[in-house]
Amino acid sequence: MASAEGLERVRPVAKPAQAVAAVDPITAPPPVDLAAFRPPARRVTLPRTRWQHMDGHALWTRAALSAFKQHGKPLITTVPRDITTWCPAYPENGPEQRGAFWVGYMSALAKYESTYKPWAVGGGGRWYGLLQILPATARGYDCRAGTGEALKDGAANLSCAARIMAVTVPRDGVIHARDTRWRGVSADWGPMRNARKRGEMASWLRKQSYCVPVGTLRPRARP
Repeated sequence: MASAEGLERVRPVAKPAQAVAAVDPITAPPPVDLAAFRPPARRVTLPRTRWQHMDGHALWTRAALSAFKQHGKPLITTVPRDITTWCPAYPENGPEQRGAFWVGYMSALAKYESTYKPWAVGGGGRWYGLLQILPATARGYDCRAGTGEALKDGAANLSCAARIMAVTVPRDGVIHARDTRWRGVSADWGPMRNARKRGEMASWLRKQSYCVPVGTLRPRARP
């Protein structure tokens, strides 16, 4: 058995405080700037609309485009029989350009429904918002905006309109028609029943880049 004196000889000698302090501390690496590794944000160009002079127009356009990717998707997958009256390039367009047409179409319709005013109330307090939607109609289509006040929100109003049109246009196969009743968008929106207003809307839409066939956009070859 080791004696106490022997144990003292094998114990390590404690270093003085000054010696401990003299040891260089471990230096932490500098923080990494993760932002330097992120890809640059892609600039999104919004399609041209007729409400671009109004405050909040970009939000309205984005809300409509988002709706066309969700509950409004049947509009994008449908090719109405009368589409070339409104947008000659539509049958050959992809989903993005088709969405551009529909948001442009809504903006053209809003000119006659509300003159682009999301706070507009018409019909003696019956119709609300950009596209003058009846709250009962909104609730019938399970729109999130089911009251007059809620329909005064431009984005919510357009989302609801997309939900309605995504039923009536695929159902009837047209944007506008009348036989025994009004069909397509004309089933719910009064300005569509006026030939002059329809003609003006269609004329504006046909001039937009998302409705002009690709071949007609190419510059003419030099002689």
